[in-house]
This record gives sequence, C-alpha cells and structure tokens, in this order.
Amino acid sequence: MATAPRKKPVAAKKTARVAAPAKAPEVQTVVEAKAKKPKLVRDSFTIPKNEYSNIESLKQKSALLGSPAKKSELLRAGIQLLTTLSDAQLRKALAQIPTVKTGRPNKQK
Repeated sequence: MATAPRKKPVAAKKTARVAAPAKAPEVQTVVEAKAKKPKLVRDSFTIPKNEYSNIESLKQKSALLGSPAKKSELLRAGIQLLTTLSDAQLRKALAQIPTVKTGRPNKQK
C-alpha cells in the first residue's frame, strides 16, 4: 500500500494589526469605580408597628414626588441624615425614641 504524499500546511496570511485607540484616563477610572461595589450586609430588627407604618407613608410620599424609594433606601437616607447631626442633636433625637425589647415578638393567638 502506497501512502499519499503529505500536503504542506498553508501559511496564514499576515494581516496588519491596527492598534486600538487609547482610552481616556477619566473613562478608565469611572469603569474601575463601577467595578468595586460595596459589600452588602443583611440585618433584621424590631420596630414598633406605628413607626413601621411611617415607612410606608414615606414610600408613598416619595412616589408622589416622582422618586419612588424602597424601604431600605429610606432607612439608609435616615441614617445619612443622622450622621450629619451634632452630638447634642443626636442625643436629643435618640431620647425621643422609646427602647423596644430586642428579638422576635411573641406570636399573639
């Protein structure tokens, strides 16, 4: 049995490489900033029913203002506002909030 002669591999045609346009440094920093998301923390807490209903009222109010907000966004906004208070103002605001027993409330029958 005779073997067929091997064909020589065809060389790939060389194409001119076009250098990609350099990105502006400002664009790169924006992309890098978006890539780094803050780590999220999940938590739970106990809140009186009347104060919890205030959250729903604020959600409705923000929707009427054209900027609907989630419950977590409202709580985060409130925390941001509390961080701007002076020590005396924070102490006064916390004095107006009654303390509640921590943990899950008992199921009422």
